[in-house]
Amino acid sequence: MFYPVKIPSIFPRLFSNYIWSLEEKKCIYLTFDDGPIPGVTEWILDILKEYNAQATFFALGNNVEQHPAIYQRIIDEGHAVGNHTYDHKNGWNTSLEDYEESVKRGEGFISSSLFRPPYGKIRPRQAKMVERLGYKVVMWSLMPGDFDVNLSNEKCWTNVETNMHDGAVIVLHDSLKAEEKVRYVLPRILKKYKEQGYTFKKIAL
Repeated sequence: MFYPVKIPSIFPRLFSNYIWSLEEKKCIYLTFDDGPIPGVTEWILDILKEYNAQATFFALGNNVEQHPAIYQRIIDEGHAVGNHTYDHKNGWNTSLEDYEESVKRGEGFISSSLFRPPYGKIRPRQAKMVERLGYKVVMWSLMPGDFDVNLSNEKCWTNVETNMHDGAVIVLHDSLKAEEKVRYVLPRILKKYKEQGYTFKKIAL
């Protein structure tokens, strides 16, 4: 499975209307995709609270529909949320009409001006549609690979340490597939970079 751990600099130049990172010294932006999921999202919220850290959760509408109390807890604890479509649509394999339907259906459960395309895959016409609906597209600058079943916990952590930078937007997942690696890397991220004077903020536009 190939994916760039650190986004090549050409991507933000080619797609400058998307958010890739945020220029802020000693600040890290943790983001979590695909939740909320019982057990996983709740554990993430617990450890974020322990470190007084904020984050941004790009939720799936169908998961919010099934687990509204967890979604409400995300909001009540001061984190940001974003629309990740209703049912994790891959933009490259989805018509404009179907993609718009999934975005709008997700909108019925997620109140936000932030949008992240599942898999980071979105066609230009889909992106224009999303922006027309009032969203800002948020990508990422660092992908440790917590979703990669062939990646060890230790390598996932090395991906973070090797590629961390000020203003990093890190994509992790509050999903069952990623749970083991998230439980391994998230406490290490919070502990190490908190000790180095970093703050963890939510994306707020």
